Amino acid sequence: MTPVLDGLGALLDVSVALYMLAGLVLGFLVGAFPGITATMVVALAAGFTMTLEPVQGLAILLTIYVAANFGDRVPAILVNTPGTPASIATTLDGYPMAKQGRAGLALTLSAIVSAVGILASVVVFSALAVPVATFARNYFRSPELFALVLFGIAIMIGISSKSMLKGILAGLIGLALGTVGTYAPTADQRFTFGLLELVEGLNFIAVIIGLFGIAELFDQLLTHRSASSRPISALGRWWPTRRELRQTGRAVGVAGGVGLGVGLIPAAGGDIAGLVGWERARAVSKNPEEFGKGSVEGVAASDTASSATLGGSLTTTLALGIPGDSVMAVMIGSLIIWGITPGPDLFVSRPELVASIAGIMIVATLLALAMSLVRMKGMVKLLDVPQPYLWSGILVFCIIGTYATTNSVATVIQMLVFGVVGLAFKRLEIPAGPVVLGLLLGPLAEENLARTLAILPTKPFFETVSPIALVLAALAVASVVAPAIRNARRPRDRRASFAESVLDDDTLADVERAHADLRAQPDMLTATIRTEDRPRSRGKKEKPQ
Repeated sequence: MTPVLDGLGALLDVSVALYMLAGLVLGFLVGAFPGITATMVVALAAGFTMTLEPVQGLAILLTIYVAANFGDRVPAILVNTPGTPASIATTLDGYPMAKQGRAGLALTLSAIVSAVGILASVVVFSALAVPVATFARNYFRSPELFALVLFGIAIMIGISSKSMLKGILAGLIGLALGTVGTYAPTADQRFTFGLLELVEGLNFIAVIIGLFGIAELFDQLLTHRSASSRPISALGRWWPTRRELRQTGRAVGVAGGVGLGVGLIPAAGGDIAGLVGWERARAVSKNPEEFGKGSVEGVAASDTASSATLGGSLTTTLALGIPGDSVMAVMIGSLIIWGITPGPDLFVSRPELVASIAGIMIVATLLALAMSLVRMKGMVKLLDVPQPYLWSGILVFCIIGTYATTNSVATVIQMLVFGVVGLAFKRLEIPAGPVVLGLLLGPLAEENLARTLAILPTKPFFETVSPIALVLAALAVASVVAPAIRNARRPRDRRASFAESVLDDDTLADVERAHADLRAQPDMLTATIRTEDRPRSRGKKEKPQ
């Protein structure tokens, strides 16, 4: 049998189907509860998958990744609160539709276009991953690999923070953390302080659960307010008409192209793609004035663009070994623990695994779409679950999941320490993404830099360092310098992140105006109760307006 058939045949195992169902439920729950990110739960689940076969473990992790992109639309549409960052743009038109009595239509349309975006991205992955990996395998040596890692870290620094200095600081912290442990070429121990637990370096799962999970948990505990928005329960009709489907065609095409392109940029996730796709779709729409006021085109554009990034992230992760987003960074850590090294050689050494990954993405998307079309009313009730119950459950599972990776209390202590560090990063507005990328890719960069420096004295410079390496190094510098110059030329109060800087000022003003209007308008449905700006009376039920 061919590797493709072998890889797809592995999915016929009953255990894989059960693990996918577990990932499907977890993914929807992740998306439905605001503040619980896909990165956080994938990292947590990774701690429980270390004893599984790679295909079984990937069935859980990838299905969570896919299903979260469906579940996060529920609170974005019904509560005006993004379930994950990828659904930020969904709130612009999804919540206005819900206030107009069209919540069911928005949810159904969101599920359909999300499936279209993910399936299109898997096609791109299937078409581009092998050529990209083949090119990298033929032309990438130590200098090119070092420059590629440098480029990946620089890109994340450039797009993850409004302050370039804070982004650079985060990258340097990550690179420094990557030096902890034993240096492989010389077997020297560095920064271990005599602790045996640090000889093999920091535990990647503990670090990422701390930075993305515990830090978020601590932040919510410190900033929690009892007032909240209850979800809209009057959902209206569910299925779009043919006219509405035809109306969204252009928006889906334009935004899908944006999402596929943004997904190939390391570290540029669905939140950026969603906003850019929404703006591009509005620019080509016949009814641009409806965007931000409950446009079906707006919902279709934002969700198609954000979902279409998944395949691009997978391409850079598996073909180049550079994580496309923070979830893929966790995935790389899991693969390494399983003894699988992502990169060009993966397509030669384990082609059947690559086929299994593509198959899991397709099956998970179809399952998530089916579940999206039948489970909405039940998911709405989950939004009323008190947050303290969620926090206690998350903390327990974070501790158990981290402990399961090494069966050592020291690993749990690492997680809690990095939870406090992550909270400090949030308060100081230092992005965690470059820290994780530096920790993960720092040793790879150091190893390839050492090889390059060892070769340079024996050969001419341009015989050792190819034009590819020079171009990647130049792009790495440009990706840091260009945003810094752009922001430096703006007044301090108008300095923006990459996600904002790629949108024009009129679009940013419209986005802000749409949210301001929603906050100011009275409720349009009696099933909607908004309590951010008015106190609840004790012992009395609020009357419909």
